[in-house]
Order: sequence, then C-alpha cells, then structure tokens
Amino acid sequence: MRHQNFINRDKLYSMLEQPAPGESTLNDILNKACQLKGLDLNDVARLLCVEDEKGIKKILDTAHYCKEEIYGKRLVFFAPIYTGNACVNNCVYCGFRKDNLTLKRKVLTMDEIEEETRALLRMGHKRALLICGESRRNDTSYMVEAIRRTYAARDEKNSRIRRINVELAPMEVEDFARLKAEQIGTYVCFQETYAPIAYKEFHPAGTPKADYLYRLTVMDRAQEGGINDVGLGVLFGLVDYRFEILALMEHARHL
Repeated sequence: MRHQNFINRDKLYSMLEQPAPGESTLNDILNKACQLKGLDLNDVARLLCVEDEKGIKKILDTAHYCKEEIYGKRLVFFAPIYTGNACVNNCVYCGFRKDNLTLKRKVLTMDEIEEETRALLRMGHKRALLICGESRRNDTSYMVEAIRRTYAARDEKNSRIRRINVELAPMEVEDFARLKAEQIGTYVCFQETYAPIAYKEFHPAGTPKADYLYRLTVMDRAQEGGINDVGLGVLFGLVDYRFEILALMEHARHL
C-alpha cells in the first residue's frame, strides 16, 4: 500500500474529453446531487466539462443548496501559526525553498510559540493550525512539544486553544501515532499536484518531498497511525484544475 499509485492519470484525463452534457443529462446529475448522497466520478467529470454560462450557474446554485442543507450557515475559522520557514526542499513555487538565499530563516522557540498563541487568543481564536517548513530543526519531537505548548497557553481571560490542526510533511506511522497521542484535530497535507510528471518538475529536490509516491500514500500511514481526521488538498494552477478535482475524489475514495 505504501508504494501503490492509485491515481490513473490517463483514465482521469480521458474522462475530461467527454462532450458537455445536454440540458437533460445536466439536470439529472444536479437532481442527484440534491439528494445529498454524493456524486460518482463520472458525474463530476461531466460537470467539469460544462462551459456555458447557464449550465455553470445551475451548478453553482446546486452547490449552494447542498452546502446550505449539509452545513447551514456555519463557518469554521482557524488561525495559522507558522513555527518556522527553514526547509530542505526546493519546490519551485515556494518562497521557503532552500535556494531562496534572500529569505531570513527562523524557527520559533517554544516560548515564542506560546506568545504567538496568546496573541491569537486575544483576537478571539480558539482553533489553530501549526504549519512549518520541512527541516531537521522542526522534526516530530519539536512539533509534539509545540502542540503541548500551544494547548497549554492561556491569555489574560484564561482562554485556551480548543483544537490544533497540523499541516506537516509526510512521515512514518510511528510519528503519526505520536501526533495522535497529543490530541491533534486534523492532519493536513496537500499533494500539491496529482500529475506525476508535473510533480517531478515542480519538486526537483528535497527528501522525501521529491518522492511522489511517498507523499501520495501519506494518508494511509496517517490512518494506520491512528489519525481519524485527514485533510486532502492540491495547489490549483499547477496543472488542469479539472484533473486535480477528479484525482482528489479518487484519493478520498481510496481512503
């Protein structure tokens, strides 16, 4: 499972070569969506082929209906705490990349993390996302202590962070088990792009970031380590966004 590529690039791109659905087919797909039981991969592929303004408006209206029915007016905010920008990777789109010699590197101390947390508490935040570059200076042991100090921080009103999500580089099962023991909320990791050839072009160096399959199977290891809430994502704009959406669906189905 750790080295299995479950994203069939050619299959997904071929699904996007279908003609746009006619009005009757489009209505059938949207009516199915309104039942709030989900759409299959081909349904979504057909919707992604719609280009006319009227059809797109129907899709947006249906999406709004589904959102309101499932989530209502609820909005959930979290505030990011960047614990550092030191990084061994060389992702071409990122200011943290190691070849960016103009960037001043900084990894927060635990006292600084507590002070950042108190500043967010004073602003009313109760959820935080710990996020950082990838380096030996902020390894799993560092992040475990950062989680503890974030949860321990209190402001003048004795307010505290109630949920800590983390966006961290892929790691091994035993590392995820350590994060789970610290009562994290969601583990987040963007695949960046599901297109393997483009992935190599955008990530020419960095271990293990340059390893497409290691990143692709990170959520399998996270779940094996006991993490029961994971967040998938891509950087839209690297390749055709329609392919990325279908790949996200395939990843979710795989999990």
